[in-house]
Amino acid sequence: MATEQPYLHNLSGVFSAPIQAWADAHGQIRGAGAQGIYCGDDRVLNGAVLTVDGREPEWVSTQLRSSKQTDYIYFVRADADVADPLLSLVRARTAESGRIRPGEDTESLTGCTGRVAETLTLESAFREPVTLNVRLALAADSTTMEQIKQGERSLRPVEPAASTWSWRDADTELRLTTGSGGETVPGTVGFNGTTVTIDWAVEVRPGAAAVLEWAVDLTDADSPMLAGDGPPIEAPVSADPRLRNLLQRSISDLNSLRLAHSSHPHDTFLAAGAPWFFTMFGRDSIIAARMLLPITTAIARGTLRALAGRQGTETDHTTAVQPGKILHEVRRTVLTMAESGQALRLPPVYYGTIDATPLWICLLHDTWKAGMPDAEVEELLPNLQDALEWLRDHGDLDGDGFLEYLDTSGHGLVNQGWKDSGDAIRWHDGSLATGPIALAEVQAYAYEAATVGAELLDAFGRPGAQEWRDYAAGMAERFRARFWCEDELGPYPALALDADKKAVDGVTSNMGHLLGTGILNQEEQELVVRRIMDPTMFSGYGVRTLSTTNGGYWPTRYHAGAVWSHDTALIISGMLADGFRNEAAQLASGLLKVAEANEWRLPELFGGHGSDTMRAPVPFPASCRPQAWASASSVVIAAALGPGPAAAGPEGGTAGGHEGLLASAR
Repeated sequence: MATEQPYLHNLSGVFSAPIQAWADAHGQIRGAGAQGIYCGDDRVLNGAVLTVDGREPEWVSTQLRSSKQTDYIYFVRADADVADPLLSLVRARTAESGRIRPGEDTESLTGCTGRVAETLTLESAFREPVTLNVRLALAADSTTMEQIKQGERSLRPVEPAASTWSWRDADTELRLTTGSGGETVPGTVGFNGTTVTIDWAVEVRPGAAAVLEWAVDLTDADSPMLAGDGPPIEAPVSADPRLRNLLQRSISDLNSLRLAHSSHPHDTFLAAGAPWFFTMFGRDSIIAARMLLPITTAIARGTLRALAGRQGTETDHTTAVQPGKILHEVRRTVLTMAESGQALRLPPVYYGTIDATPLWICLLHDTWKAGMPDAEVEELLPNLQDALEWLRDHGDLDGDGFLEYLDTSGHGLVNQGWKDSGDAIRWHDGSLATGPIALAEVQAYAYEAATVGAELLDAFGRPGAQEWRDYAAGMAERFRARFWCEDELGPYPALALDADKKAVDGVTSNMGHLLGTGILNQEEQELVVRRIMDPTMFSGYGVRTLSTTNGGYWPTRYHAGAVWSHDTALIISGMLADGFRNEAAQLASGLLKVAEANEWRLPELFGGHGSDTMRAPVPFPASCRPQAWASASSVVIAAALGPGPAAAGPEGGTAGGHEGLLASAR
């Protein structure tokens, strides 16, 4: 059966991981597509439609207060003879998450709690009181995220008969409450199949607000994901009002993505993004934490420990785990989906990623440089040694000195770099390369990981540093000999090596990730920067994932033409580290325009259309909003366009300033 992934670009949401609520742009939750209220990867309500005297109020404005609160402003037509909108209704929706706390002395906690609540405030300028009947129609649901992403409906309808019910099993519970005291108007709850109604009889007096309230309290006692622990990230200060808007919005988004795993409840990391990836992702969490090092080390330290706690210790082709390997993603259950015509079946803990392990090493080094206490680093040195050995013993499938991937399970990810869709690795003519695939940027990550890993081993008196310096030198030599291509615009690094060890000649943004890693000499850096800045790659808004000259290019193809905010930000970081400040500022200015066009929220990705043809960036309609590494890119943009932001909080361990960004982001 054909499936259609729901679009999100015109939806509105509130988020507090692992709780989220998605509505249409006017605040109504109608059950279409991804609209609904979620706890973890389950949608528990797919409808919340508000009416006044039998018809929907007239929406006029949506006011985003934070990632956790949005206000929807309506007018109610109470008198047909009065043209002025004299009766207003403000619908303030909030999301908050928490934890089940059976005892703080236990090291391992399970279970999460959360609340989605609304306050409805009616105010009138009429001379006489206005009597209204307000109704909220809720629709109970039990649909998994994977079903929603594939456009499917739940096969397990929920029919509540009381204000408390389970949506999946005895470990999950939803409790509906309505305001019944103080200044609020009490509501009457009714049940009919999957529909739950709340009715309020309201008298709105001139100059006196009538307040209605309702909420759903959600409990998932067996959830592996918990709300993040510790203080929230504090927004850095910038004198530039545009950068200030970007940073404030981004930090609000990032705080709404803070999670912890039940096995490490005090180690906070960032969920990859809402709604599709509201969970732990190795690569995404690492990159976002690394970008944030100039303003906080807390997220990086939590991410390092949480991932180290699940580092591979065995070999299993079903999960793609290997000794020393850092995981790709964690889910509650098996994830079954269709991807580019292939049936995916990913186990709850899946290790199918080629780059998370070297990136984990780089994050450990950069967090240490940014102020992570030596004692905390020392605790992770055994994990560092295991991760370095994975580069040598497992990441290189055929002994040629390069890291490559190949899904041997038959139901895992075909591509295992950050461009992990099935059609991402293309020759210049647009045809797909066959694996095993050795990606260009992964070799650079391995080079950097070996270099900084050796520095850590020396600094902490551990043996083996010279082996990894030799490994890095050999990687640079092999890369220089095998990866370079040439076309009419000159030499450039290939996207990858294919199964036959031929250089896949697609011109892509991947080459930009080589900057700042140390694998390129000065001349090679200049060649890469020149190619990245060419109009075939730089759209004016950001760096396209694939050159417009490629036979497979399309501006809204996920990994083959669209622009990803974090991808461009990583390139900016590399340019800054290698001294290309002017080019970095040009790319950062493009992303700042994108943020401004999207109410200061950097999208996960957007169309590769040129800024000379589109007055505003074209949305990629199914992309996450918010998304961790896109939001964290704001710190990189701020570093490229002005003095680096300084951390505001007392948590300590910040690199601080622009130089800190260069030391930590790449």
